[in-house]
Amino acid sequence: MCHNEVRTRYAPSPTGFVHIGNLRSALYEYLVAKANKGKFILRIEDTDQKRYVEGAVNIIYETLKIVGIKHDEGPDIGGDYGPYMQSERKDIYLPYAKKLIENKKAYYCFCSEKRLEDLRLEAEEKKIQFKYDRHCLNLSADEIQKRLDAKEPFVIRQLMPDKGTTTYNDAVYGDITFDNDVLEDQILIKSDGFPTYNFANVIDDHLMKISHVVRGSEYITSTPKYVRLYEAFGWEPPIFVHLPLVVKQGGGKISKRSGDAYFSDLIDAGYLPEAIVNFIVLLGWSSGTEQEFFTLSELEKIFDIKGISKSPSTYDTDKLRWMNGEYIRKKTLEEFTEIASSWIDKAFVNKLDKMKICSMIQKRVEVLNEIPDMISFLQNPVPIDVLLYDNKKSKCTIQEAKKILPIIKNKILDMDIFDHDTIYEMFTCTAEELGVKNGLVMWPVRIALSGMLVTPGGAVEIADILGKQETLKRINGAITQLENENAKV
Repeated sequence: MCHNEVRTRYAPSPTGFVHIGNLRSALYEYLVAKANKGKFILRIEDTDQKRYVEGAVNIIYETLKIVGIKHDEGPDIGGDYGPYMQSERKDIYLPYAKKLIENKKAYYCFCSEKRLEDLRLEAEEKKIQFKYDRHCLNLSADEIQKRLDAKEPFVIRQLMPDKGTTTYNDAVYGDITFDNDVLEDQILIKSDGFPTYNFANVIDDHLMKISHVVRGSEYITSTPKYVRLYEAFGWEPPIFVHLPLVVKQGGGKISKRSGDAYFSDLIDAGYLPEAIVNFIVLLGWSSGTEQEFFTLSELEKIFDIKGISKSPSTYDTDKLRWMNGEYIRKKTLEEFTEIASSWIDKAFVNKLDKMKICSMIQKRVEVLNEIPDMISFLQNPVPIDVLLYDNKKSKCTIQEAKKILPIIKNKILDMDIFDHDTIYEMFTCTAEELGVKNGLVMWPVRIALSGMLVTPGGAVEIADILGKQETLKRINGAITQLENENAKV
């Protein structure tokens, strides 16, 4: 097949939030175009008025903007092949359907919904596949005109072959063949005058000179219908590129209906857009190298259809978390503070130094929604379980804690400057004076300040963030608790 220019399209339906599987298609479509110095077109398929959701078009725009995908043509920026809103193209489709009628490749159907439902029930009872029985195929021209004049509701159906096979080539899966007897006379124009999804797609793709149609493998079985439409018009079909399924860990396809991952949900949970893009691109595609981290600009240069797998890809949430954590650690402290700021605000009423907090947690955070719980102890001290003072690695015991904490308290009281470096120096000097390792001094202080076995930072970082007065307050409280402790040590 010869196409003068690579042109791909992302044609979402405005039915709500953007699903991960849908976003993957958009990314692949975009990358196929850009890697071949082609054009990426945005087309909104809003002909299904029953499923249309107010505001969904803006969600599509915003999602593409967040991930860094820029379309070359679309409803908001125009182009040579508009309009790009399918509902604004309504008048385009009927003449094409009528042309097929003239060529005996389509026909009017006046069957009522009740009759069709009866046929479906009959097929179910016989346990056979439902196919329209072509009741209206042989209506005379006079009868058809009479019904049209009477304003009877109608649809237009494509006349499909019922013998032989239909074969098309897929860029990923190779030649795919279907028996024609499984093809129903599909509806092209619905009774409301709007085209069906399949029909509008073919017409629009042809008129917009789309060279590659990239979509999920769930469309493999419906592609013969598209191919038959191209043949009926005598048009060259595009190159079909079907993407492998994305399955859940443990099995099962991820889907909108199952409430699986939406892009907005991941953003709201604290995943970074660039990490999401990187992760999604690798769901069914490989560069052929060991490289796992790619920027969108890198992908624009190296993406190749040949790297798309035939096998299902697993939506591994653990890998997504890990990858997101790696992206977080690549940020400068200033960048991380900016993106973490709103999450820190969820944990605190009192304002603490956000940059100090971020310096402490950046190496430990994988997803931003972990931050409030991770640092909540800075705002609300956790009641101390005195058994936490016992630690084999630092050689600390409850008895050692009783000795060390008052010493540290007095050292802090004598400090005029209370910052990270002076706090560290005080701890290490105290350890040297006592003839013990640093860990034996820092462990009981960390427990006294946090009440937690595991914290995102050590005693130095925590004390620096809390400040002198709050640090003293918490150490005093810990000393009082230990003095009142009756446990034998």
